[in-house]
Amino acid sequence: MENSTLLTSAGTTFRFEEVTVNQLLSGYKNGEFTTEEVIKSYLERIERYEQVYNAFTFLNPQALEEAKEIDRLREAGAELGPLAGIPIVIKEAVDVAGYPATFGWAPLCKETDGIELIPKNDAPIVTRLKKAGAIILGKTNIPAFSCAYNANNSWDGPTYNAVNRTISPGGSSSGTATAVSGNFTVLGIAEETAGSIQVPAAAQAIVGIKPSFGLIPTKGVTPLAGSTRDVLGPHARTVEDAVILLSVLAGYTEEDPKTEAAIGKVPSGGYASCLDAGALKGKRLGLYGSGWRTEELSPETKQLYAAAIEALESQGAEVVTDPFAGTGLAEYMKSKNSFIGMETFFYDLEKYFKNLDPEDTTLSIKSVFEKAGQVPWTEEGPLRLVLEIINEETAAKDPSVLPDLTEFYEVKDELLRVINAVMEEQKLDGFAYPQMPEAIPEMSEEWIKSTTISEINISGLPLITVPAGYYQSGSPFALAFFGKAFSEPELIAMAYAYEQATKLRVAPALVE
Repeated sequence: MENSTLLTSAGTTFRFEEVTVNQLLSGYKNGEFTTEEVIKSYLERIERYEQVYNAFTFLNPQALEEAKEIDRLREAGAELGPLAGIPIVIKEAVDVAGYPATFGWAPLCKETDGIELIPKNDAPIVTRLKKAGAIILGKTNIPAFSCAYNANNSWDGPTYNAVNRTISPGGSSSGTATAVSGNFTVLGIAEETAGSIQVPAAAQAIVGIKPSFGLIPTKGVTPLAGSTRDVLGPHARTVEDAVILLSVLAGYTEEDPKTEAAIGKVPSGGYASCLDAGALKGKRLGLYGSGWRTEELSPETKQLYAAAIEALESQGAEVVTDPFAGTGLAEYMKSKNSFIGMETFFYDLEKYFKNLDPEDTTLSIKSVFEKAGQVPWTEEGPLRLVLEIINEETAAKDPSVLPDLTEFYEVKDELLRVINAVMEEQKLDGFAYPQMPEAIPEMSEEWIKSTTISEINISGLPLITVPAGYYQSGSPFALAFFGKAFSEPELIAMAYAYEQATKLRVAPALVE
């Protein structure tokens, strides 16, 4: 796509279909359109399709006014941020001052006769986005407590996959993925505890970056495992756009101590400086095999994966079959609880409530759920998937005390030890896996299979999903690149090289 010539697509009435960040910035600079025009176009598109796809929980009533202000500043020659005038959506789980924090759960939503929780402050990443000039279009739908692979139990009803309404939209970041894939926005904020950046991205033929744990602050995000696993990351339609967003989100803030790990890890020129269409040449990549997981890939997944491997090799990469063979990793992980790390749920939730409005000293787990009239950790509740860890017994403990995480760190350390040893012994630059072992299931089915959950979430390693084709049914297929902690620059380069060599995403044809 080259500048304005690409802003219209044959057969579509939406001028900005598949537009990129740099195309919009270039158009603004050249006076081809205003921010107001762009935001108005997106809001009209959302109005047209939202009833069908249900990507949003709340829309920003000030979006057009904010767009006009960006236009005024641009006209005045003011220095603008790197995302000035770029539309973005934010997952419901992330605090935006003045917008209700509903957890996706009816008892915590005023619109469904529940109670109302209004964050006093923006989450640090929202502050960063506003400073960068992004226009927040709204907040996106999630399943209750972000604990499901569809958004079916959200107070706002289910979200549907933009590629095909009959298949699952992915994990708890479904709303963001649908908004990005369906061209309701350019960029989106997703969040992952157990696959919810990578799975919705893979399910909807977009790019998702699940960052290293600690690279991006997660303060002001409704937690599942805030101290151990939760991460925020970009959803976008291209690697370059995802990387531009990552550069705004990443880095240390004193508001979130775990981001100390990010100091010195963000490239001085931003992550866009890592983009290299020739990056696969000479790289050695490990492939999925029974040493990692004993689960077989479906016949069609094998075909699609073989085509992806061929593309990697055509770009000069060497591949190593089943590098984990003989390590015992698959057997080791089978013996562990895949939700390990969520022991910190109540500890993290108590901190979240205390931060919601620092001036309101009455906010606590006890007061919030007493007011709501029910708790989510029951056999019928939204946290039933993780009842082994999040239950009445653990709820009764003092939430101000961090629980014993000895086992979590033992498993994390073992995962990192084996992965790092395999990479060193076999001189690997990373891994390239099929993100899913089979096609995305129908909407009614609860579970979406993956090849990388929960190994990637427990270990805290980075992973990037890139569109890599389609099953015969039309269900998207994705390739997942992952590697050592804070190896985002190397993974970005390889993912970009693969994307540029293949360009397999197809814009969905939406239905009304």
